[in-house]
Amino acid sequence: MKKIVLIPDSFKGTLTSMEICSLLTRAVREILPGTAAVQIPVGDGGEGTADAFWMAMGGQRRALSVSGPHFESVGSSYVLLPDGTAVIEMAAAAGLPLCHSPLDPMNATTYGVGELMADALNYGCTRIILGLGGSATNDGGCGAACALGAKFFSSSGEAFIPTGGTLEQIASIDLSCLHATLGGIPVTCMCDIDNPLYGETGAARVFAPQKGASPEQVRVLDRGLRHLAKKIREAVGFDISALPGAGAAGGMGGGCAAFFGGQLKSGIETVLDTVRFDHLAADADLIVTGEGKIDSQSVHGKVVCGVSKRALALKIPCIAIVGDAGEGYESLYEQGLTAVFSINRTAIPFEQAQKRAQEDLYRTACDIFRVVRTFPPGGPFDV
Repeated sequence: MKKIVLIPDSFKGTLTSMEICSLLTRAVREILPGTAAVQIPVGDGGEGTADAFWMAMGGQRRALSVSGPHFESVGSSYVLLPDGTAVIEMAAAAGLPLCHSPLDPMNATTYGVGELMADALNYGCTRIILGLGGSATNDGGCGAACALGAKFFSSSGEAFIPTGGTLEQIASIDLSCLHATLGGIPVTCMCDIDNPLYGETGAARVFAPQKGASPEQVRVLDRGLRHLAKKIREAVGFDISALPGAGAAGGMGGGCAAFFGGQLKSGIETVLDTVRFDHLAADADLIVTGEGKIDSQSVHGKVVCGVSKRALALKIPCIAIVGDAGEGYESLYEQGLTAVFSINRTAIPFEQAQKRAQEDLYRTACDIFRVVRTFPPGGPFDV
């Protein structure tokens, strides 16, 4: 075996994708010496996404102070890839970990996200990839739009920065002063959900309770997003109310599409295209992917699903190493997945298994590669 491509998602709360890549590479070197291990850590749009791109492609990290989720100054950063693409995480400026208790989605803002975007544009980036994950906000992206020059006016004609709780106060929107170079820069939004902006499955009703919203606040936030969609339609003639994914990150998905011309795209597809996965994996003998838990949700555009489909097209075996295997993932075998291996080596509670995840993953990988080593070229691992 000459080349293995390693492209795992993180095991949420246990191992980062970069840590997993490192452990898998160590196993490759021990069991399959002389085999090249190509590491492509994956981020899903939340915290760690920029670092994953950085490790896979290189580039530079730009650090700056921006407005946090409650307009306080916070240290933040984004990654500028060698091709001029800026990778920005919402979580780096508007993320839940930046919030003090209690959480307050009524007053949280994405203004700092817009400041990161503005810095990238001023620096001359040629494309923006925006990770829509881990946000504490429900402002429909209005804060970010304000940081980039948009104006929101109340019924009295006063300009203000809308938050989730004040969206209903928007009387008109003026996008004529948006950042001069924004219109010529492609904006790709990493989005792995298809929730609409508002309604029963919208941003507020599904996600706002996780951000600290009470039942009454959920109703206010939902009405605000409905009102925002109306005002956007009046301002630019674009209806985001039924746009799949508009409800991502507190409505940031819809805001990105309306304010920045953003394209909502699967996170894993964005990663695979950006790192030129098909080219990197074209001559590989094996692809190893994985995620914290594989189950019925994994078949809907998650990392293992996306990688398996590419592996099938390339006719390369694809193995998934996972923290836990649930029910309903079996259709992935028809989409290119060769086999699934869980690192759960003993029947112990998750709290205990979490502490030994590194060693269990390494040992599982070594066992897999020992089996792989026994098959000659043209053997059972050929697709």
